[in-house]
Amino acid sequence: MIRQVLASVLLLGGVGLVVVSAVGLVRLPDAYNRMNAIAKAASLGAVGVLLGVLLLMPSLRTGVVLLLAIGLQLFTAPLGGYALGRAAYRAGTPLAPVTRRDDLGARGPTPPSSSGEPEAS
Repeated sequence: MIRQVLASVLLLGGVGLVVVSAVGLVRLPDAYNRMNAIAKAASLGAVGVLLGVLLLMPSLRTGVVLLLAIGLQLFTAPLGGYALGRAAYRAGTPLAPVTRRDDLGARGPTPPSSSGEPEAS
């Protein structure tokens, strides 16, 4: 009984976080804020859902598979969000007008050179 209630709370919390990230995807002003919403809320929501499933289906095989999935989710989602944000910035995707600070703006997006040396003009 308690296990089912706890699993339901985790499932509903996880689904709620996924819904919040979907709302953020629609409502936030620019690509960077949208990626942040997806990378954070959706990954934590997926972890909540997976933990809820683990409580509903307790077995060694389920535990190993779901814990591996949780570990991979927590490892890859932030890296993917960072890589997408960096690629968007380097591609020149504009910031939202309400953005007050651009820490990379002074340097500007510089594409990498293949040899590692500065290109001659």
